[in-house]
Amino acid sequence: MNLEISEVANLPTKHGTFKIQAFKEHHKEHLVIFTEKLPDIPIVRVHSECLTGDALGSLKCDCGDQLDLSLKMISKEGGMVLYLRQEGRNIGLLNKVNAYALQDRGFDTVAANHQLGFPADARSYEIVHDILKHFKISRIRLLTNNPEKIKSLQAIEIVERLPIIVKTNVHNQDYLQVKKEQMGHLL
Repeated sequence: MNLEISEVANLPTKHGTFKIQAFKEHHKEHLVIFTEKLPDIPIVRVHSECLTGDALGSLKCDCGDQLDLSLKMISKEGGMVLYLRQEGRNIGLLNKVNAYALQDRGFDTVAANHQLGFPADARSYEIVHDILKHFKISRIRLLTNNPEKIKSLQAIEIVERLPIIVKTNVHNQDYLQVKKEQMGHLL
């Protein structure tokens, strides 16, 4: 894969100081946020962009809380967050907002995507292999609840799956139930 890779810079956060590096793949620019000292088998969170949850604090999903918990865990134990630019399960921001509008009319998250002509989840994880190879990482402790993500990373040895459970609220209970019942998430 043809990647353009940035320099490494410091990223001070509320969880401590990390390193940050960007990886440009065609028109998408992904980020890796990592601890200076990586253990032999680092914790890795493969996190898909969610502007509404990550930056705006939306209560409709658990994305922002998962990202926050991931950074907190990784700062203590060592590892990295691969922040992949695939908004709205890779349907894009415009379509995600359209899906939100359908959800406001009673569709669940999977049905809303289907109404718009998309699969329940259109994300891809091929870039993960290339990024981990860049860091010379072949064994990881994967921080995820998503069994499809685990399957898609078969070329990497997943020594341990770490659950990432965050608090539910009145706005995301149905969303999380759909992730569990229809998408097989390990909640």
